[in-house]
Amino acid sequence: MDMKGYSVSWTKHKKEPYFAAGHTRRQQQCIQANDDTAEETSLLNHSLKLALSTSQNTLLPTLPSFVAFLLLLTSIATAFSHPIPSNSPLPPPSHPTANNTFTPLHKLSRIRAHLNKINKPPSPDGDLIDCVLSHQQPAFDHPLLRGQRPLDPPERPKGHPNGETVIESFQLWTDSGEICPQGTVPIRRTTEQDFLRASSIRRFGRKVRRDSTGTGHEHAVVFVNRDQYYGAKANINVWTPSVTDPYEFSLSQIWVIAGSFGNDLNTIEAGWQVSPELYGDNYPRFFTYWTTDAYQATGCYNLLCSGFVQTNNRIAIGAAISPRSIYNARQFDIGLMVWKDPKHGHWWLEFGSGLLVGYWPAYLFSHLRNHASMVQFGGEIVNSRSRGYHTGTQMGSGHFAEEGFRKAAYFRNLQVVDWDNNLLPLSNIHQLADHSNCYDIRVGSNNVWGTYFYYGGPGRNVRCP
Repeated sequence: MDMKGYSVSWTKHKKEPYFAAGHTRRQQQCIQANDDTAEETSLLNHSLKLALSTSQNTLLPTLPSFVAFLLLLTSIATAFSHPIPSNSPLPPPSHPTANNTFTPLHKLSRIRAHLNKINKPPSPDGDLIDCVLSHQQPAFDHPLLRGQRPLDPPERPKGHPNGETVIESFQLWTDSGEICPQGTVPIRRTTEQDFLRASSIRRFGRKVRRDSTGTGHEHAVVFVNRDQYYGAKANINVWTPSVTDPYEFSLSQIWVIAGSFGNDLNTIEAGWQVSPELYGDNYPRFFTYWTTDAYQATGCYNLLCSGFVQTNNRIAIGAAISPRSIYNARQFDIGLMVWKDPKHGHWWLEFGSGLLVGYWPAYLFSHLRNHASMVQFGGEIVNSRSRGYHTGTQMGSGHFAEEGFRKAAYFRNLQVVDWDNNLLPLSNIHQLADHSNCYDIRVGSNNVWGTYFYYGGPGRNVRCP
């Protein structure tokens, strides 16, 4: 497979901690490394035997020359026991010998040329994507999932789209048209640098409590909470908001919630986010999250712990989304739907037009094992006040809701799933903006967008000190 513009290695997930610093994976490479090593060793042993047999027929004064020859052979053997760094220059390859064999240096040159073909450079967002065997992805390290395999696709909710043309966003790593092979799933590689950026190793890949009391999290959301919910659906406008502090983030997502906002909070979350701490850049990235104890000890972003089971070989969770919306220019959406499979009870995730990403097994949860009691749509930022005043981290487009289409960020076609697996419009809608002078929200409805809202803001401004 000719993979251009990014690195895809076919890897095998093992039982050691999957994302530990310094973790390595074996690539499926067409290189007979063991045979080459054996051949080099044989050549060296043959040279030593030849030297010893010659020394038996020489006079004592030739001993120093023999010792020097042995030292030379030893230095050659040592050189081949330590691989030459990939960025070090190689001498010109030797010509084939009379018996059509190649010298070890020439073989090393051929190996390096082969590696350059199969190990492509990162995608434009800097990601390396590994194609991991589906049944050996991190999810199946969970005690409740160990030994299982991904399930077949479920029945989708009943209900039809309005037939409009949807301009969808895509991921940078697939710009060349390549995907992972069938039977594998694409996983964004986590590096030591990712851990080093985190405030702590224990908290890497996790959120803190999401309530607004003392945690610095601020929201502009629409929610419903007077029924039993079995899913949610929306089209989410994608932007690149500015995040002014490396330990802050800006996201737009769907929340499926059950339990209280105490220690038993269960959530399923999906959307896009800009998080310099988590990803090392300012690209908006497709993400998922879950917790079953209010973000204390369970759950994580994406596939950074055992839990979410990925079934799709085209979508990399945590990879950058492209193209993005531009102020007063073209706008781009991603479609997201989360719903509970009526047959098995697991919570499935769909991205775009019918791409099933995977599912959260029902037995990860307590309250969400049955149904959700609240669904939220909207934006969230972290306000760390690291400079002593409100952050300038933007939500959405960085502009207030009143500016409207092409200027403010939006959600459209908001729907929920009922007990009978039907998609329904929202009723009894509530809206909340924690700090409306910093980020606000405005809800509307029409025949084209259904229920929709504009939201967001610049953060710090004359009304938001």
